[in-house]
Amino acid sequence: MTARIIDGKQLAEKLKLQLVPQLARLKEQGIVPSLTVILVGDDPASQVYVNHKANTFNKLGLTSSVETYPAQMTEAELLERIHTLNNDPAVNGILVQLPLPPHFNADTVIEAISPAKDVDGFHVSNAGALMIGKPTFIPCTPYGVMKMLEDEQVNIRGAEAVVVGASNIVGKPMALLLQKAGATVTICNSKTRDLGAQTRRADILVVATGKPEMITGDMIKPGAVVIDVGINRGQDGKLKGDVQFESAREVASAITPVPGGVGPMTIVMLLINTVHAAEQQNLKQKR
Repeated sequence: MTARIIDGKQLAEKLKLQLVPQLARLKEQGIVPSLTVILVGDDPASQVYVNHKANTFNKLGLTSSVETYPAQMTEAELLERIHTLNNDPAVNGILVQLPLPPHFNADTVIEAISPAKDVDGFHVSNAGALMIGKPTFIPCTPYGVMKMLEDEQVNIRGAEAVVVGASNIVGKPMALLLQKAGATVTICNSKTRDLGAQTRRADILVVATGKPEMITGDMIKPGAVVIDVGINRGQDGKLKGDVQFESAREVASAITPVPGGVGPMTIVMLLINTVHAAEQQNLKQKR
């Protein structure tokens, strides 16, 4: 068996096209969804990612600005800037690029963002809404994974799903979304005893640990759908996922590549969240 490739880039382009009529209707009402991205420090990977987000927005005629600040910026200064953006009606979405420099408390910064503009879905209010099954903004990467499974017509209800990685950004919300869709979900991490025994049970395996190629083909159930969220740069300069792609594709029925899998979907779901934020804020202003 050789797994079919789940092309996240292709699906992202399809979702962008589906947004075009909705964006046209909003523009007729004088609404142009707007995202402000804040980047603190000079991390090269973050700079590339942030610029890619902005370019995606601008190509579709949305407004996206990137505010870059030195790593020496104080937390108080960042919180003040977020406060200003919260009160700016021209800004629909606010995103602070993570990771932040070590002297910042990321939780404090995220909680400073208005839940109505938290298009990353990380604010405790949005996380709580997701937990009870009434989400406003779903974290972009898990949201994108669910769209991929839907597009692949993967039968989630009744499936055994294993999520490797328990972060607030990917692992936990991913497990909640799969559970809501009817899967029986197990959450593991890099320290799980006999990890392979868990992953070999999975009909749907989602891996998000940040550990290059930690999941090998012999840890995968034959016929499983494998979603690799990881993106790591190897010593040879090439990008690698958290799954050993070549061995995994000989066992799985479908698998995401790195790059070109989950990454493009994360950006397009950010776009969708920002459009949703603009719509909700416009409705609130009309009341």
